[in-house]
Amino acid sequence: MAMRNFLQALVVLATGIGTIDTHAQTLTDPTRPPSGFNLAVGAATATEAAPVPLVLESVLIHPDMRSAIISGQRLALGEKIRGLRLVRIGETDVVLLDGSERRTLKLYPGVQKKPTQQAARLQPGG
Repeated sequence: MAMRNFLQALVVLATGIGTIDTHAQTLTDPTRPPSGFNLAVGAATATEAAPVPLVLESVLIHPDMRSAIISGQRLALGEKIRGLRLVRIGETDVVLLDGSERRTLKLYPGVQKKPTQQAARLQPGG
């Protein structure tokens, strides 16, 4: 009787493992690259061919010096990135020059600063 119970338990266990294995095969790997992603060495993708835009990531203002981090590179006034010279560092933006062409990068490009109702009342004439 004990042997029969043992064999039944073994069959149930073996069947359960097979079921788990079947379910595990249907799961997708969350770390798997998306379809169409080419892992071949030297293969250029559409994003590699297009120039990556410059991004203002941080502004560092000290009494003695101002600098900005643009696309991972720390720059002081007068230094260049991709041929553009950093000519102005503000609290929330920087200005780059390429010859006579000015290019402004904003720290928060999608945000516009608006005074609150209380600030508007406190301003002269408000």
